Amino acid sequence: MAEEHQQSDARAHRIAKASLGVLLAVFGIWISVSFIPALIWAAIIAIAIDPIYARAELRWPGGRRAWLPAIARILIALLVLAPLTVAVVEAAREARTVVAWLADARANGLAQPGWVQQMPFANEISSWWQNNLATPEGTALQLDRVQGTLLGGNSAIVGRNLIRRSVVFAFTLIALFFLLRERDSFIEHLQAGGRRLLGNCGDRIGAQLVRSVRGTIDGLVLVGIGEGAVMAVVYLVSGVPHPILLGLLTAVAAMIPFGAAVMFGIASLMLIGQGAVGWAVGVFAIGMVVVGIADHFVRPVLIGGSTRLPFLWVLIGILGGVESLGLLGLFVGPATMATLFMLWRDYINGTDFSDGSPPLALRGDPPLPDCD
Repeated sequence: MAEEHQQSDARAHRIAKASLGVLLAVFGIWISVSFIPALIWAAIIAIAIDPIYARAELRWPGGRRAWLPAIARILIALLVLAPLTVAVVEAAREARTVVAWLADARANGLAQPGWVQQMPFANEISSWWQNNLATPEGTALQLDRVQGTLLGGNSAIVGRNLIRRSVVFAFTLIALFFLLRERDSFIEHLQAGGRRLLGNCGDRIGAQLVRSVRGTIDGLVLVGIGEGAVMAVVYLVSGVPHPILLGLLTAVAAMIPFGAAVMFGIASLMLIGQGAVGWAVGVFAIGMVVVGIADHFVRPVLIGGSTRLPFLWVLIGILGGVESLGLLGLFVGPATMATLFMLWRDYINGTDFSDGSPPLALRGDPPLPDCD
């Protein structure tokens, strides 16, 4: 009887401990939910720079607990803030010109440019222009409509979002510092927890997530930077205003599938406004060729090669992730889809890798561990 009573007490204690753990976990997530995006961003950045950071630790082992994480955090901050600073400076330089142009348009209207007659449906466009933009009253009305659409009721929302994103970015840098400083301890704890919960599958899933994130970064960020650099040269040659700034914006937009086409369209409209219709068509055509090469050849190799995921599902992960999580979804979406696809392959294969290597093993990398 005493032994049965002790077993009953032990079972009750385990249930109580598990219930308390679940309650505390839910409460902990609830109080920290605002900082979860920053923690995920810090983890993504840490995974992205880990190969370089590991070499730096080997080169300077004495700095792994202090100045190496601090330097990495500073470099990441500069990498993000430098393009923003350039954009703000360029915008400030143009603000006076834009204000003067708006004042002149309100006072005198907008004269119809000569390139309108070269456009398809030139008569219809010319008629609309004369009715809506040629007079001061018509121009003022159209500008007021645009201003109301862009700013009406949105100023407070924009301000709150800007403050929120600044806080998330600052906390991301703080979290990154501690992730890098305690890198080995974090990895050890995650591996131990994964093995305790999932067995060897924990190591397999973790390795797939890391490879997927790195492949996505290579395919989105590096390819986007390459597209921006190529198009900056095209903008410079074709005479687009502010080619460097527009090239930076193109690089950012190119990280989202089909996003770069928006920037090509803006550059083409700028050239049309200057009367360079031929250059406008050329810039848009060259941009679409660059996007086609990147999206159909380069990105499938970089992302699909790391995730072993058909690029259609990578694209679904990217677009669905952006729709659900914003910019963070660019990296979380493909990693999630790749892990699900890996588990599906393991399921249909019965985790019986009869060919001697797991179906997701990468050339030159150690094979992913089998699941028990």
